[in-house]
Amino acid sequence: MVRLVEARYIRDYVIWLRFSDGLEGEVDLRDELDGPVFEPLRDLDLFQCVRLPPELHTIVWPNGADLAPEFLHERVRVPA
Repeated sequence: MVRLVEARYIRDYVIWLRFSDGLEGEVDLRDELDGPVFEPLRDLDLFQCVRLPPELHTIVWPNGADLAPEFLHERVRVPA
């Protein structure tokens, strides 16, 4: 089971992530912010409040939105 071990906001809707299997890179979530839980995250002030609670092993926001680590793992772009 893949787990997030580190996350930080980079810019716009991009978050840098590092996973327990060693994969690290950026994820652009701009096109993933649909639906009642995720649409409020289009407000960059709220989006920037992303955090990684150690007990959850994935990113969450103050409004209760979260994303499965497997979903994020599939979308990581590793910088060249």
